[in-house]
Amino acid sequence: MLCMKIYLDGQFVDEQDAKVSVFDHGLLYGDGVFEGIRLYHGRIFRLDAHIDRLFASAKAIMLEIPMSKPELVAACCSACRENKLADGYLRLVVTRGVGNLGLNPFTCKKPTVFIIAATIELYPQTVYEKGVELITAATVRNHPNAVNPAIKSLNYLNNILARIEAVKAGTVEALMLNGEGFVAECTGDNLFVIRNGKLTTPPVSAGALNGITRGVVLELASKLGLPASEANLTRYDVMTADECFLTGSAAEIVPVASLDGRTIGTGKPGAVTLQLTTEFRKLTRSEGTPI
Repeated sequence: MLCMKIYLDGQFVDEQDAKVSVFDHGLLYGDGVFEGIRLYHGRIFRLDAHIDRLFASAKAIMLEIPMSKPELVAACCSACRENKLADGYLRLVVTRGVGNLGLNPFTCKKPTVFIIAATIELYPQTVYEKGVELITAATVRNHPNAVNPAIKSLNYLNNILARIEAVKAGTVEALMLNGEGFVAECTGDNLFVIRNGKLTTPPVSAGALNGITRGVVLELASKLGLPASEANLTRYDVMTADECFLTGSAAEIVPVASLDGRTIGTGKPGAVTLQLTTEFRKLTRSEGTPI
């Protein structure tokens, strides 16, 4: 088995040597930001968009990334080459860095940057063939005025608590509602519903992450002449939709078969979902930053 090479603060080290201090505030407090990025056929998909979102998240928490955008792009490409990876997944992380045991982030003088380039299989193939069964989590999505879900931070406990509910219920994903009862997103993916050929997805203001794959689907819908919009959705809207699917960089496009025991549409991947999946896969074969 080949030893994975991890990019850590400007150099590549063997995975067993990729160590972060126990005083790093990313570990102590979840103080940091990250991106999950896909690599297809030797090209990193929508890398610039991921880097832009990383910098936006960092700005929101007043975290100064110690590298420029071009430098991060180059580091991501190098991580793929170092690990001889043509298809896979990158986890790009910037933590606040080493500080004292207090909460003050300004005691951390130098942020930590690391990149993991590896393979990933988020869901079993049967999920893509038959659709995923969702439950509605009792855990409510973070309020934007608390920890804004638009910030892709290391503070993922809100999502993890909802994912625990899903796993304990015997499924792999859970729907999360915001404090007003509207659909926000799932624990790790954005959500779309289809009714009468029209796509609808919750707005970022409802507590949804501005997902990269979500944006790609909206672009593809426009290209295919499918009406698409952002609007508040309820559980009823999901349960009574003709089709429903999830999107995420790691998950790609995942059809949804049911919510809380209510079959959605036919209970199988719908025609629009399959069409978008086909177009998405075509795009991943033709677009991206060469490594």
